[in-house]
Amino acid sequence: MSAPTLRSLARSLGVSRTTISEALRGSSRVRPATAERIRAAAEAAGYRHNPLAGAIMSELRRSRGELFRGVLAIVGVQEADRPTYAGRFHDELIRGATARAAELGFKVEVFIVDASTLTVRRLNQILHSRGISGVMLLPTWQEPDFLKLDWSRYSGVYLDYHIERPALRCICSDHFRSMMMALQRLHELGYRRPGVILLRHQNERLHHRWEGAFLAFQRHHPDPDPVPPLLADAIDPAIFSTWFRRHNPDVVLGHFVEAIDWMKSCGAQIPRTHGFFSLNLVHADRPCAGLDQAPNLIGVRAAEMVIAQLHRNESGVPLTYSLTTLPASWVDGPTLRKRAAPRARAVAL
Repeated sequence: MSAPTLRSLARSLGVSRTTISEALRGSSRVRPATAERIRAAAEAAGYRHNPLAGAIMSELRRSRGELFRGVLAIVGVQEADRPTYAGRFHDELIRGATARAAELGFKVEVFIVDASTLTVRRLNQILHSRGISGVMLLPTWQEPDFLKLDWSRYSGVYLDYHIERPALRCICSDHFRSMMMALQRLHELGYRRPGVILLRHQNERLHHRWEGAFLAFQRHHPDPDPVPPLLADAIDPAIFSTWFRRHNPDVVLGHFVEAIDWMKSCGAQIPRTHGFFSLNLVHADRPCAGLDQAPNLIGVRAAEMVIAQLHRNESGVPLTYSLTTLPASWVDGPTLRKRAAPRARAVAL
């Protein structure tokens, strides 16, 4: 027996193929009783609606046969407490996803959720009315909650380490591996007392991946007086200087590029006596050595993941959580010496 089609369902139910299609995608144009009868018949016949195919046909009819470009949504959240530098990372994610989506025949629309103008519930209505089935969620500073989206209609991916509401597929940088790689390269350059500075909330968001890799490296490269990580809710010159003068790391790793100035105010001469290494060069506002976390590539891979789900007609929250990670790249810069050198002298107290 051949697989059921829109044509065969329409013939058996005595309605048009358009009515079948509208009913299966939840359109309000079809009377509830008729829609229920169609859905029951489709389920009994083993027919599975493909929203991507439906969107293609709808767009082809509107565009009179011109080149079709499906639509994907990139969704962010307006957050007052999110660091301003995070916007640069988001811009690169969007740029990569948009470019790759265009290559695969899709365009991208960006939506920013907030409490007043665009709630998640309202976003759900907009996506549904526009026939958008692919959703990419940008990283959020606080725990994200997108349960009010009707995920039975969408294929989705979260562009960060972990999301529980709902537990979507995730893609992000491999923070643990990247930290280990950076520390090994710094060790080869002769640095023996690395110190890392991290915001406590940022560290917790990544399930302590940065800190865990740093402590693991210290354990396997023992020093009689290891430098403890600087973890704080906020890091300012006073907090940093107290830690730096007390422990005298010969290289500092962190997201705060202004730490270069703080180190110099403590007597460090960069890169002659001490070094600085950025954990995310997108945040840097001056030349320095650091990690390129490749947000553009993360956006590229996210678009590919969502489009692949659409082509497989996969929607809803996956049964099994999965995480795809991409390693960061080392980038040379003027804040590190070029070759191994004697240990850094102690800074003036």
